[in-house]
Amino acid sequence: MEKRDCWVDYAKALGIVLVVYGHVLRGLHSAGIDMPERFYRFSDSIVYSFHMPLFFFLAGLFFYQSFAARQARRLIFSKLDTILYPFILWSILQGMIEVFLAGYTNGTVTYAEVFALLWAPRAQFWFLYALMVCFILAAVVFTLCPRRSAIPVLVVAALLYLNPSALPSGLLSGYIADNFVFFALDIVFSTHTGMSKPAPGWLALAMAGLFVAGQYVFHGLLGLSYTERGPASLALALVSIAAVAAVCSCAAQRHIRSIAYIGAASMAIYLMHILAGSGVRVGLKFAGVESFVLHSLLGVTMGIAAPLAAFAMINRLKVPYVFSAPISGWLAQSLDRTVRRAVR
Repeated sequence: MEKRDCWVDYAKALGIVLVVYGHVLRGLHSAGIDMPERFYRFSDSIVYSFHMPLFFFLAGLFFYQSFAARQARRLIFSKLDTILYPFILWSILQGMIEVFLAGYTNGTVTYAEVFALLWAPRAQFWFLYALMVCFILAAVVFTLCPRRSAIPVLVVAALLYLNPSALPSGLLSGYIADNFVFFALDIVFSTHTGMSKPAPGWLALAMAGLFVAGQYVFHGLLGLSYTERGPASLALALVSIAAVAAVCSCAAQRHIRSIAYIGAASMAIYLMHILAGSGVRVGLKFAGVESFVLHSLLGVTMGIAAPLAAFAMINRLKVPYVFSAPISGWLAQSLDRTVRRAVR
């Protein structure tokens, strides 16, 4: 990755650590591990107020560049490989393990729930489902509209976020209303602003302060939670994304390989961290360990380290089809020919 884009890996690294932390903390709470309730509610709401909007923002940073090079049809087909295939494979794999270990985990999972993934995505995999929806919608929109319409598209997406009832109720509508505004934001950012130069230190510091102030106003003064969607939650998410971008852009002037590697491996961590974190929790409970601090530290550490080790081993051994589709090229070509014949 070019130096000017290294900040994206830094931002992904920060985001994925927050994802692992949020899921570990929720798993401990569901398992009945004693922890300060106020701390749990407060930290959970802070993390969920911006970490998934951040990932939707980062996922679309290079959308228009790819769209211009490939056009809608080829771009969507490429996502069958990098998004849809991992979603299906890992949803089934994790689901089957959860069914097998249902007696040792927080909840019960049935085979029906596992294989209902196309109309009821579960666990962390909802993000890949929603991301695929965002890519398809953006490809359709920018096929019909010129590039200069990015800002009006962002405005419409923001209005849908604030008024989700404007869309018919349903799974796809909910994903669009909740997340497309952040995907559209990155399109505007990359096409109109970008980040060709590192953010200066004063800007990173100012944005970090604004992030802290925004979280304090939202959670402290207003007493809101991330679940209470409205102008305040949208503003907080946007400020938080801007703060992360500024801080990571400034920090990326010093290339720290370990941070960049975590960001580059964020998809692998996202796919595997639940299995690793849950395994740590089950193992510690079996050993009679009830310390919230120890559970949290080991759960987050292994939730990141175990997927990284697996990712490195898979790459070293060149194991195929773990993160990419075995027939993606053939499938894309076949679908492309089918669409061309239908258009004719």
